[in-house]
Amino acid sequence: MDVRLINPFLEAAVNVIKTMARIEPKAGRPFLKNDFVASGDVSGVIGITGQVQGSMSISFTGPCIKAVVAGLFGSSVNEINDEVRDAVGELTNMICGDARRRLESDGISLSAGTPTVISGEKHVITHINKGPCIALPFETSDGTFVIEVAFND
Repeated sequence: MDVRLINPFLEAAVNVIKTMARIEPKAGRPFLKNDFVASGDVSGVIGITGQVQGSMSISFTGPCIKAVVAGLFGSSVNEINDEVRDAVGELTNMICGDARRRLESDGISLSAGTPTVISGEKHVITHINKGPCIALPFETSDGTFVIEVAFND
């Protein structure tokens, strides 16, 4: 997979989480994802079309998304409820949009669908594509989240 397609999602995740929630995520080492089990307790998934087709997902551990939502709204969160799931959908949309703007500056034009949010222990994310799925892990002071990017070859 072309690194030009991956780095904008990494940069967008850091930018959105840092700007919107005032949390400084630290990127880990990207890896090839070989299964469908999500790396967190709640995930947003969005389809991508245009010059390449694929999808992006973001999965948050419970403590991480609670801290992110608290940073967004300024009040503590005790559970993964509808408000948290709505925030995950919006964060998915913002990160994908930021990455698409970055790709546009490199001459790669993409569009995105509407995010879907999935929650629950060991939930599954199925990327509809014929290429590899690259996972980009991030660490925060309150837990982890993982961006997955999968495009057709």
